[in-house]
Amino acid sequence: MKILNADYLGSWEKSIDMPLTQRPEFAFIGRSNVGKSSLINMLTDRKELARTSSKPGKTQTLNLYLINGTLQICDLPGYGYAKVSKGDRLKFSKMIQYYLKMRPNLFCLFILVDLRIPPQIIDIEFINDAGENEIPIVLVGTKSDKLKAEEIEEKIALLKEKLEETWEEMPPFIISSANTQVGKTEIWDVIQKAAAG
Repeated sequence: MKILNADYLGSWEKSIDMPLTQRPEFAFIGRSNVGKSSLINMLTDRKELARTSSKPGKTQTLNLYLINGTLQICDLPGYGYAKVSKGDRLKFSKMIQYYLKMRPNLFCLFILVDLRIPPQIIDIEFINDAGENEIPIVLVGTKSDKLKAEEIEEKIALLKEKLEETWEEMPPFIISSANTQVGKTEIWDVIQKAAAG
């Protein structure tokens, strides 16, 4: 997909305050520092559209972007970041859950998992929760450029094994890297097909 325009629309602490439109919306989430903002920048061909940081917990609001005037991307706060206060963690959790359950134009949630590490309980729980709430999801394995092909296969197999405890079939999975742009075409294919209905 050719990106003609990618515009920052704003940041909100409550999804109820976000502008409502008829445009299809696609959200990105994952554990803190999994590479959400970097992936969004890669997808939109913009180096600094989404703010990135080497420190976990940079994204603390619902950040909305308009792509080509026709669809929206939402960068959600990371979950599971222990170095913010308990109060902030609860606030982020409520913010995310309300957004996912109440956002009427949310077409798909991309859940990012770090391929460099074994499946994390918090990721499995979040994926299961999304499934229970019937939220359309696609899993995205990030930072694939840091691993060999066989290591990637091993990590995906471990994740599949964990998910098969609760899922009849593993959700769609895309291997990605913000550095090498692996997965870019596949993610845009999912977005375009979903938006087309």
